[in-house]
Amino acid sequence: MKQAFMIAAAMAATLAATAPAAQAGEIYAGVGLPGAMLGFAQPLNENFTLRADWATLGSHHKQTTQEGVNYDAQVGFNRVGLFADWFVSGGFRFTGGVTFNNLTADLVARGDGVTQFNIGGRTFTSDPADRLNVTISYPKTTPYLGLGYGHQLTEGWGFVFDLGASYGKARVSETHSGPNLSNTAVVTQADIDKELVELRDGAGKVQFIPQISVGFNYRF
Repeated sequence: MKQAFMIAAAMAATLAATAPAAQAGEIYAGVGLPGAMLGFAQPLNENFTLRADWATLGSHHKQTTQEGVNYDAQVGFNRVGLFADWFVSGGFRFTGGVTFNNLTADLVARGDGVTQFNIGGRTFTSDPADRLNVTISYPKTTPYLGLGYGHQLTEGWGFVFDLGASYGKARVSETHSGPNLSNTAVVTQADIDKELVELRDGAGKVQFIPQISVGFNYRF
């Protein structure tokens, strides 16, 4: 993610340095999905604009139940995007590009000697040392397609809107430890794999990262 941000910043700086005075660049900000956003846009002509931006939803903690197991979940999302806009009518445009993502959900189930775990169809009383760690992560690099309004070659303040999606399928992985989760007489690797299959089926239904955002821009 740091490398992607540096690429986007370098691209924005290069565009700003080489842009003709008649095609000055703009800065823009927005909110929505994927969170708070800050970017730089550089028009090539009245029909095409190149952009680079950074967006974040931050990191959030919540408790959730998945397939019979209670988890403490830590979810975070940051992304850098590089985009090309094609204006088809006034400020309306089609957008294509690539996003560099850091979208993960870390789920941790902790035993306490009382709570019942149900893993792969097997139910047992957890041990305080039992830990099941599941990570759901989306691809680091994904293509983006969308449509929107704004970033056209006009001076001063303006309005921007985007609706689109980055396309990629989630990956689910796990690690486990503790006397029950390491004891095949209680729960086997096949049981844990079955639990992951159920989680993959759930995560696999979402094969894109949506974007719907509104904001404003200022062209120098």
